[in-house]
Amino acid sequence: MAKRTAVAQAEDAISEAVPHLIRLPERKAWIDYDEEADVLYISLKRPQKATDTKLLADKGILLRYRDKDLVGVTVLDASKPRKKTQGKNSRRSF
Repeated sequence: MAKRTAVAQAEDAISEAVPHLIRLPERKAWIDYDEEADVLYISLKRPQKATDTKLLADKGILLRYRDKDLVGVTVLDASKPRKKTQGKNSRRSF
């Protein structure tokens, strides 16, 4: 029964993520999770060859850019709950 609950939770989480994932600027993405470091890596280009990084310190997110193109996202403390942004700008597309 517990296994079904974990599967159901994963299905719910994926379903909630779909609207955000389809708005990514690229049609392909590679996702890697380092459990030991608790860091989630989302690459939109392979290889990233990022030339700049923007830290969203309040969210624990690094946005990786090659020139002006978003090429990756790094989520620190990925397993920790996230604060939800309130207000009209709470839904942002890349």
